[in-house]
Amino acid sequence: MVMVSPAVSLGVTPPVRWTAPEGDWTEPDLHLFPQDGHRYEIVDGSLHVAPPAPRWHDELVGAVVTTLRSAAPPGWWVCDRLGIGINQGAGGASNLVPDVTVLRPRSSGATWSDPADVALVVEIETAATRRYDEVLKPTLYAEAGIRDYWRVEPGPVLHVYELEAGRFRLRGCVEGAEQIRLDAPYPVRITPAAWR
Repeated sequence: MVMVSPAVSLGVTPPVRWTAPEGDWTEPDLHLFPQDGHRYEIVDGSLHVAPPAPRWHDELVGAVVTTLRSAAPPGWWVCDRLGIGINQGAGGASNLVPDVTVLRPRSSGATWSDPADVALVVEIETAATRRYDEVLKPTLYAEAGIRDYWRVEPGPVLHVYELEAGRFRLRGCVEGAEQIRLDAPYPVRITPAAWR
């Protein structure tokens, strides 16, 4: 006699079971997780999970990508949710997934981008990611030598940071119908109200 789990007999997929690694979490471990809207990242060998983003967040990501792509010179790549591998090959490596990434021409094309190829990262802040986007991720991006960081908070309000002496320094904020011209990663005009 074959015993069938009640969940299987009802056509319900049982939950995936996994165990934590004995040491640090690494990039291959991220493949254990389903594509369920959660954001799975590794920070210094520790797993970080953010809940699925609200719909407005995804719409804002799309608007930022459209703005950056429309201004991008030939050869530049603007991607949403492209991973960046930081300190790969070392203990306590990090695998981060920014909301938007701008890659320089002639980037390696690796599944996990090398920070040397990254010109700009953009994080769209939600209630669940606010501290992560304001404090932890910018610190890691700065340590990796990524030159420009944008943080967009609901409103939307754009906060523009530039790497200076190993840390991000706030260069300015813009909101509403106000327009700002930025020269990095390449010349682009931004009007946050257009992102709504």
